[in-house]
Amino acid sequence: MNGIAIFGIAAVGVAALAALYAVLGAGNRLPLERRRPVSESRSGVLERGAAAATTALDVMLQRRGTKVAADLLERAGVRMRLQDLVFFQIIGVVCVFAAGLLLGNIFVAILLAVLVPVGTRLGLAVRIKRRQAAFADQLDDSLQLMAGSLRAGHSLLQSLASVARESEQPTSEEFSRVINEVRVGRDLGEVLDEAGARMASEDFVWVSQAIEINREVGGNLADVLDGVGNTIRERNTVRRQVKALAAEGKLSAYVLMALPFAIIGVLALLSPSYLSAFTSGLLGYLMMAASVVLLVVGGLWLRKSVRVTF
Repeated sequence: MNGIAIFGIAAVGVAALAALYAVLGAGNRLPLERRRPVSESRSGVLERGAAAATTALDVMLQRRGTKVAADLLERAGVRMRLQDLVFFQIIGVVCVFAAGLLLGNIFVAILLAVLVPVGTRLGLAVRIKRRQAAFADQLDDSLQLMAGSLRAGHSLLQSLASVARESEQPTSEEFSRVINEVRVGRDLGEVLDEAGARMASEDFVWVSQAIEINREVGGNLADVLDGVGNTIRERNTVRRQVKALAAEGKLSAYVLMALPFAIIGVLALLSPSYLSAFTSGLLGYLMMAASVVLLVVGGLWLRKSVRVTF
């Protein structure tokens, strides 16, 4: 067994132990001393080491600035500290890099290691898009519930709280956050504007503006919300129609983007020697780099072609 294989096995073992702690021992749990004041801490060496690693990562991230990454986690609805996410990414990079070394190809190891943070970012982006789309689909029902609660004699905050209790995710989570921030002294209009920006919802910005204008000039807020809700309902109908009409183009774009990877996978199984020519010299690496650039350009072009805004 050569040195690369031994190093790969050792790296996989270390990463597996760290991942086992991260899954079983990490998380934002209530401290043990708050639940059992008289109990003794039983943390082991691995737990203390992982805690020290996450603490060091937190210090490093604070120095570099973490507002953008923290905003991504909030918009995606991920209840995880940023340093824990980075810790998971480091474990993943070590695991896939070691797996690539076990395969005996340093290029594959580097490629797999790069795909871990890229895949994490793409996963967060997909989660954000789905969460924002669900919030937009639920908004008209939320406004109808608010209007009914106001007609029943409840205050605006009580109406928002009823939406937080009765709605599904992510609407209930966002409205609960609005209620909690207002209770600690923040201005309602400012909190609603931040929620609209966080969910990238122009419709919710209209709701925030309607509530703010009503608070200044007075009037029947239930009727105002009904009017805004009808407008949003019509916009959602048009949005769903556009999504249905653009589905075929999006599916074609997905197939065209996946086709090169499918061909590479088939060739790797049927004729590995055919692909070995790309890693045997500088010309092969240059061709792969040019292919990646062309694939990125083509992907952006297809995305622009199938993306419909109104």
